[in-house]
Amino acid sequence: MSDRYGVFGNPVGHSRSPAIHAAFAAACHQDLVYEAILAPLDGFAASVRAFVEAGGCGANVTLPFKPEACRLATRLTSRARLAGAVNTLSFDGQEWLGDNTDGAGLLRDLAHNLGCPIAGMRVLLLGAGGAARGVLGPLLEAGPRRLVIANRTEARAHELAARMASAGEVSGCSHAQLAGQSFDLLINATSASLAGAPLPLPDGLFASGSLAYDMMYGDGQTPFLRLAGRCGAARLADGLGMLVEQAAEAFCLWRGVRPATAPVLAMLRSAGRDTGGQ
Repeated sequence: MSDRYGVFGNPVGHSRSPAIHAAFAAACHQDLVYEAILAPLDGFAASVRAFVEAGGCGANVTLPFKPEACRLATRLTSRARLAGAVNTLSFDGQEWLGDNTDGAGLLRDLAHNLGCPIAGMRVLLLGAGGAARGVLGPLLEAGPRRLVIANRTEARAHELAARMASAGEVSGCSHAQLAGQSFDLLINATSASLAGAPLPLPDGLFASGSLAYDMMYGDGQTPFLRLAGRCGAARLADGLGMLVEQAAEAFCLWRGVRPATAPVLAMLRSAGRDTGGQ
């Protein structure tokens, strides 16, 4: 029988992960199946246990279950422990290894797909929730010249900065306190794009040649990317590349082989153009 993998979420029907992992498996000649699994909001742990009992080898985890997956894991990688969230589980008997591949996926998309290694850059991370926690440690390890977390609730930005202080130098502030500053890379890790809402950002944040990156993706440009384009960002990118790259990181963890990501990302981009959505 084919090895079984899946992604748990609620909702999860929109997930691109089954198509991504099917393409990886075909390219790498791996015998596996990968499915989207809708877990009840109050039944994630039971759903994962049933999956493992039925022969599940590994799983991805998406909203809103990443913190709970962290608590379920019997062992955590250092990056998952730092993030306090798990998006990848590997099952080996009674051991459930929890990892977080989001930050690695973001950095690989930036460096390899977009030609934007962040060493020495001034980086602004918008948001202080789970998405920001998942990428902040790897961002700091990449060696930016400066990294600032900005959040609607200033206290949460300071709390996250303090939590990550061991990983590198980082500061927190409110959106209003960004006035007079400029950045080379601005990353939206908020849920504003999901709600279709703009962020209240001051003018002048986008330095010459800056890249605006939204971790979300959808039909056309997100509100953040539209705002960035109007405010002088030289380049715009959504999070589809991050999705593919974090999936490749998980696939490599499970199967011991790293798939090529460029063909899969091109396939998803083409499908989005053909259907009007992603």
